[in-house]
Amino acid sequence: MAIGSFKQALHMLRQESRSRTPYRINQWFKWLAPGLSVKRWLLISAAGVVLTGLGLAIWIKLTPIFKAIQFIEEVVGTLANILPNYISGPLVLLCGLLLIFWGQTRTVGSITDVLRTEGDEELIDVLLNHRRLHRGPKIVAIGGGTGLSTLLRGLKTYSANITAIVTVADDGGSSGRLRREIGVLPPGDIRNCLAALASEEKLLTELFQYRFQAGDGLTGHSFGNLFLTAMSEITGDLEQAIAASSDVLAVQGKVLPATLSDVRLWADLADGRRIEGESNITKAGGSIIKIGCTPANPPALPRVIQAIKEADYIIIGPGSLYTSVIPNLLVPEIAEAIASRCRGGETPPVPCIYVCNIMTQPGETQGYSVSDHIRAIDAVCGQRLFSAVLVHKKSPSEHSLSRYAQENSYPVFLDRETVSKLGRRIVLANVMDEDEETGLVRHNPERLAGVLLRWYSRA
Repeated sequence: MAIGSFKQALHMLRQESRSRTPYRINQWFKWLAPGLSVKRWLLISAAGVVLTGLGLAIWIKLTPIFKAIQFIEEVVGTLANILPNYISGPLVLLCGLLLIFWGQTRTVGSITDVLRTEGDEELIDVLLNHRRLHRGPKIVAIGGGTGLSTLLRGLKTYSANITAIVTVADDGGSSGRLRREIGVLPPGDIRNCLAALASEEKLLTELFQYRFQAGDGLTGHSFGNLFLTAMSEITGDLEQAIAASSDVLAVQGKVLPATLSDVRLWADLADGRRIEGESNITKAGGSIIKIGCTPANPPALPRVIQAIKEADYIIIGPGSLYTSVIPNLLVPEIAEAIASRCRGGETPPVPCIYVCNIMTQPGETQGYSVSDHIRAIDAVCGQRLFSAVLVHKKSPSEHSLSRYAQENSYPVFLDRETVSKLGRRIVLANVMDEDEETGLVRHNPERLAGVLLRWYSRA
């Protein structure tokens, strides 16, 4: 009985060993992948060993080395007499290669055990992924709200060279309270983008997004907003606070406010009213005919303009048209920098695309078609900023349509001819996520990023 159990265990071990062997060999060969800067250092190390031996031989006038060579020659000669050279030569060579392979494997294994990240991911896979991401295109994404953070979650799987330019016009919720009570720039949209780009462990990101449910003065505030506010007070401005938070969350890319000015939105409605404050514009429920900000023409953050000038790819949206996307473009330097990069001139033009919303938004874009979204951006900037527009292809389910109809929200209609007359290419794709229970419709981060990167590679 015991012998039978032993044989069964031995058989299972052999099967597991066989299944693991191809995997381990594959992992070892990954270290020879191009771009890891491993092979060159191994060759340099080998050259160093040869030079060290040569230098030692010259220094001691070859006497001990000559004796050692003679001894090796005698051993090899004796071995050749016992076994033919066509057998003994490959055998010795194989033993040498096995020793080198064993030594290098154990060395890499020891290093891997120390540097291995949490989870089952191998160190070589981490290095290859790091190399791939840092060779990705320099992407500038412009917007705010949940739309931009959704996009960033998808983009970070393709590139680590991402710069998110975020509006600071928010004056509602926790951000609005901190803005009124302490006088800091609203941190809410920035917090969401930092969390979206974070590569740190899940618990730390959840902590940053945690919203207090009780407490005198704390209810409704998120920990991340309070952290950014405290860091702004300590460092002196929001830009430095974002940099510190990025280090804490191991953010992959950069998040930058469009401006450090205390910007407040206003909108003129078709019924003659002027509404002030970002949160009040949507609540007013009118038709927006003009939008602006106070102070007018705020200065851009210099790093924002630098990021746009160095960009390989510029993405505008998705997000609330008048309260998330356009506020960034009310900074004249940003709009001009985008237009310049898309037109080209001193440098080749870069692809620039606008991601249109899936549904209209009551109080902002009710009744808007795709061309209406484009015209609104063109009117604010006084020029064309992008050459293509990404539009969702498939209509939501009846359940979702019924849910949104109760809020006077409908799918954004694609008026192809008008969009073409505006000189924009149409990129149609299925990029929607739909919650079957609530009927909520959102962009899918992975599919959205995948479509955008495929279009970029062909542009």
